[in-house]
Amino acid sequence: MNETVAIIGGGLAGCEAAYQIAKKGYKVKLYEMKPTKFSNAHSNKNLAEIVCSNSFKSNLHTNACGLLKEELRMLDSLLIKCADKTCVPAGQALAVDRDKFSELVTKNIKQNPNIEIINEEYMGADLICRGTSFKGNTSQYMTPLCPKTTDTNPNTNLRNHKITIIATGPLTSDTFAKNIIKITGEEDLYFYDAAAPIVTKESIDMNIAFYGDRYEQERGKEEDIEEWKKRISNMEASYINLPMNKEEYEEFVKELVNAEIVTLHEFEKREIFEGCMPIEIMAKRGGDTLRFGPLKPVGFTDLRTGYRPYAIVQLRQDDVNGTIYNLVGFQTNLKFGEQKRVFSMIPGLKNAEFVKYGVMHRNTYINGGKLLDNTYCLKKNPNIYFAGQITGVEGYVESISSGMIVGLNVVNRLQGKESIQFPNTTMIGALANYVSTPNEKFQPMNANFGILPELGEKIRDKKLKYTRLADRAIREIKNYVN
Repeated sequence: MNETVAIIGGGLAGCEAAYQIAKKGYKVKLYEMKPTKFSNAHSNKNLAEIVCSNSFKSNLHTNACGLLKEELRMLDSLLIKCADKTCVPAGQALAVDRDKFSELVTKNIKQNPNIEIINEEYMGADLICRGTSFKGNTSQYMTPLCPKTTDTNPNTNLRNHKITIIATGPLTSDTFAKNIIKITGEEDLYFYDAAAPIVTKESIDMNIAFYGDRYEQERGKEEDIEEWKKRISNMEASYINLPMNKEEYEEFVKELVNAEIVTLHEFEKREIFEGCMPIEIMAKRGGDTLRFGPLKPVGFTDLRTGYRPYAIVQLRQDDVNGTIYNLVGFQTNLKFGEQKRVFSMIPGLKNAEFVKYGVMHRNTYINGGKLLDNTYCLKKNPNIYFAGQITGVEGYVESISSGMIVGLNVVNRLQGKESIQFPNTTMIGALANYVSTPNEKFQPMNANFGILPELGEKIRDKKLKYTRLADRAIREIKNYVN
């Protein structure tokens, strides 16, 4: 056990991975630039700092994040254990005293004799691979390091580490972010998260909605309405469409422009608004702006009337199985409760189940579907792993889950064992599977039941369905508990 694993970033994912590796007797060097240097959003000198909400979401078995936490408890997660010990009253949710939580995580990491914390900024120049490729058994090592580096600091030069975990989070420093581009071979990173809301397909009212691509679905001038309906009924199309009449559209725009928004950090505002425009800002530019933009109705026919709708909202498939769809062009800064209220006004979405709300904030992440496997290992170099929100998972518990998978798999690599690939019937496995599946429209994802494979039976009662899905996941996880 002479190997030392380097982990870059002392956030939730980095700390979880460090614990999982160190408890098996392997040495870990945990690089965290605080308190030497802070990002624009961080201020706490401790590890595992929580920047936004202090909530780890629901503890309920029938909640996706609650299920994920239960899976992590069964797998002996340090971070969830610390959250449970520092919880504050929050009903059915797990909320923590953020300072006590970070202090407890830091205490556990510092007291572990196998973990060394190095409080210096790591730049990443020595990790840049020049045309590397991997051949042979994955239990063998291949150094990912360049033969030359300008970094002569023995603390921040990782040339002697065979495995490196990058867990620098959504606020990765600019210098390291540029080097990650070189490490991965990508042209750029996603420097902000402008994600649209996602709903489950089964919650869309298909009595109103219809499949169809622009112009292909449109009724021809001489086409009989019954022949047209028959033609489009068997159509294989990329989009589900939600038509709006004039009254529905105007009422929607009125509520949209007056809805409450999330306040961004000052350093985020310019970067994000140059990237793409929130739908509520577009709506404020004039009543018809959306009708000439993302809600353009040209090329469609409303099934209810047989004529072109006044406006149309398009939903695009977001997963391989076609169980979840995102609202095209609906990047937004609305508060989550407001998104639920306002977007449910759209015809066909009255009873929509939102598995992910739209977000727009500073968020550096890689294209996981192209670059990672389902153990969060870099495909082009198996001695480099990524963990946390930089992989494309979204949320505290989701970040911890990625750190868990990476930590367990690094241990197996060091022991010469096969990798641990959790089945996608578990929440931890389904999330890893989603992040590592190629997707041209890849965007960060949180835990939700929409990414789990369906049950073998149709269950209309949502609570019962989620209970069955959770029960199945727990049964599967038991196979991985030591």
